[in-house]
Amino acid sequence: MTSTTPGRRPTSRSRFVGFRPKTTALMIVLLLATTAIAAALSAPVGGAASEPGVGAPAMLGPALAHAGAVRTSPPIPPAQTPPAPTTSKKSLRLFFTGDVLMHSPLWSQAARNGSGGAFDFTPMFADIRPMIENADLAVCHLETPIAPPGEAYSTDPRYGVPAEVIDAVAAVGFDHCSTASNHTFDRGVAGVDATANRFDQLGITQRGMARTPAEREPILLHVGGVTIGHISATYGFDLGVRPVDQPWRSNLIDPQSLIDDARLARERGADLVVVSLHWGNSGSHQASVSQRAIAEQLAASGQIDLVIGHHAHVVQPIEQVGSMWVAYGLGDFVSNMPPPGSIWTEDTRDGIVVEIDIVDVDAPSGPRFTTPVAHPIWVDKSAGWVVRDVAAALARPDLVARVGGELVASWKRTTAVVGAWVPPL
Repeated sequence: MTSTTPGRRPTSRSRFVGFRPKTTALMIVLLLATTAIAAALSAPVGGAASEPGVGAPAMLGPALAHAGAVRTSPPIPPAQTPPAPTTSKKSLRLFFTGDVLMHSPLWSQAARNGSGGAFDFTPMFADIRPMIENADLAVCHLETPIAPPGEAYSTDPRYGVPAEVIDAVAAVGFDHCSTASNHTFDRGVAGVDATANRFDQLGITQRGMARTPAEREPILLHVGGVTIGHISATYGFDLGVRPVDQPWRSNLIDPQSLIDDARLARERGADLVVVSLHWGNSGSHQASVSQRAIAEQLAASGQIDLVIGHHAHVVQPIEQVGSMWVAYGLGDFVSNMPPPGSIWTEDTRDGIVVEIDIVDVDAPSGPRFTTPVAHPIWVDKSAGWVVRDVAAALARPDLVARVGGELVASWKRTTAVVGAWVPPL
């Protein structure tokens, strides 16, 4: 089992809102905009969209092909010095985000963002960066492998994305990522190795793609005096194949195996255990019968404290099952959903960042998770696939003037699913 200490983040408890008016004129604009938003948010949602049924396809129709996709993944940069250990504090703040799903139109945007032929994905995360940097531990979910060095990139349905995606994840402040998904083996074992290598070279950790049997086991993350065990698993693999002679390359969801791994993490010093699961029915806002059955079995074991779900491309409920918290689906963090001409709807642009605190760090009974909070986010495609913190965006007159209606609609869709966990505006 790997043991690591993520870098320390700022500890301010204040919420980032992204804009402070400095003149009387701007205050008037903001007041008018806020009044309009409040009226829009209080209006009933008209014509609720029909919900996709069980078994909706995981992805329909290839994304737009990357123009002349002949560019290849750049070489891996030199290793960096590991971050120093953090010290104990009374409470800790954790953030978890949804699927990072880089379709080819996003590569084209990253090429425009960069210079000298390099991809730059960091502007897509600029608005959300203050939230991520405010965490003691920030965890992403990378759904796709990177293209092995020297190989061309590929998009849906078999992915191999630019390595700079991981560079951007590291640059904006993520400490760790889950990586087990239905696309894990899209580029074979070489893609798994290239992805894990890139994480290593950038000084952040991951679980879900393994180069050795030991990397299949839970990782221990040391954060502010608390040790967190993390496990990542998926319901299956699509076009890629897990090697028969190397089943340790990525975990499939098996409740008893997950419980055994959680117990192993605790035996090795974990105070809390988090499990990331790539599961559920794509396009459905409802947790499936299978998701609920798995959650109940994991909760009954008493070994797991928090489950974070991915894959559905839309937001799913947050519930407490026994003493274990379950966020069934966080939606996409960034993607090109819904692609033009597809069956997918605008709710695939919505997502949540789950915030959950660890308290009682120094208590004799041991640390515990508090009630989670869901922060709605939305992908602003017209601005270059920028991930917006919806609450912060609604406080900015410039964004309200340009995409206010879309922000309000996204807020309504998300709060219809997880409203009890969303802070008021």
